[in-house]
Amino acid sequence: MRLLSVAVLASLLPALPLPAQAAAHAGTTYYVDSKAGDDAADGTAADRAWRSLDAVNAADLKPGDTVAVKRGSSFTGSLVLAAKGTARSPITVKAYGKGALPRIGGRDANCVVVSGDHWRISGLRASNCAWAGFEIKGDHNVLSKVQADRNVTGATVTPSGSRNTIKDSTFTRNNRMSVNDKGGDNDSGAFGILLNGDDNLVTGNTITGSHAKSYDYGVDGAAIEIFGGNRNRITHNRTHDNNTFSELGAKKGDTATGNVFAFNVVTSSLKTGSFLVTRGARHVVGPVKGTTAVHNSVYMPARDTIGWSCHDGCSPSILKLRNNVIVVGGTAGYEDAKGADEASSVYKARKAEFKLGSGSVMADPRFVSRTNLRLAPSSPARGRAVRLGPSWFGGAALAKDITGKPLPSSTRHAGAYQ
Repeated sequence: MRLLSVAVLASLLPALPLPAQAAAHAGTTYYVDSKAGDDAADGTAADRAWRSLDAVNAADLKPGDTVAVKRGSSFTGSLVLAAKGTARSPITVKAYGKGALPRIGGRDANCVVVSGDHWRISGLRASNCAWAGFEIKGDHNVLSKVQADRNVTGATVTPSGSRNTIKDSTFTRNNRMSVNDKGGDNDSGAFGILLNGDDNLVTGNTITGSHAKSYDYGVDGAAIEIFGGNRNRITHNRTHDNNTFSELGAKKGDTATGNVFAFNVVTSSLKTGSFLVTRGARHVVGPVKGTTAVHNSVYMPARDTIGWSCHDGCSPSILKLRNNVIVVGGTAGYEDAKGADEASSVYKARKAEFKLGSGSVMADPRFVSRTNLRLAPSSPARGRAVRLGPSWFGGAALAKDITGKPLPSSTRHAGAYQ
């Protein structure tokens, strides 16, 4: 008896469907409309939309489902996103219709709480919430094109949250303090974004006005604060008038290791402020190890400003800087102990309290203007950058300038623009 080949047998068999886990689930779209909705409806069409966040919070959402919130809607309370999507079938929240972004507010709770995994959240505004506009507790979630204002922190990733992305969003005047008393060195608040978790990406955001009065410090706040978070990548953000661009720390026994800052543009007209603050082992919230800052452009012209500070036991293992352009009205940088590992940068300031590294100079970088930190043709920052591997930028996908332009293979400029 002649045996058929495997190929012939295969051609005779009927086509079988792919396993369920191999295909993304299309899911159901649920609609929410605070003005015309009805929680007694099934929510599965715009003309059968739910009215409240309670209906969304109670829904049994599955991977691939979508929650569509009508523009112009306004809610008080908390949107709790606890279900779990998958990498192939995330759960989506988005806006629909015309008008202003749907707004969630109220001082009784954090406005959007993401405790599940694999959510894709866009098109929401979280305003004047109890503490955080957006609180991310889960993993592999993406916030994009959201807005947050008038909170203690616009968005926060808790210690349990990892591998999340916050991108292409606007954080404005998150200028409230959660602790603001005369008890000593403990005031806290006014954060655009606060990272307590690990391996998160913060990119392409606009952050302004993270600045508030403080009993302990006079003023306080940060565009992006890292406390206890490791290996976070802070890239390609534009920030203005924040008290500090970033300050890093950790509880004793905890870490905040390996955080990367690349291709950020930082400007401020405030009387005081700084670009980057980190600490050695002698500080109460140190040591913060392995921070890297490369290709950032900074302009803070007021007299009481500082570019970067590495104190209470600075060393090359604490802070590495390459290819930055920093203009401040006060101190270009400060180091103690063994000092930071710094090179190939341009500084303009009244003074520098650190030893310039190889290729670094004190000179006017000749920005195009106070608001446009591109380099004029005669800038000494042009051609000054040293070539760096992808790990310096947080990965090959992030090896591009602030405008998205790939890094040239030959001559490279210091700062965020190529």
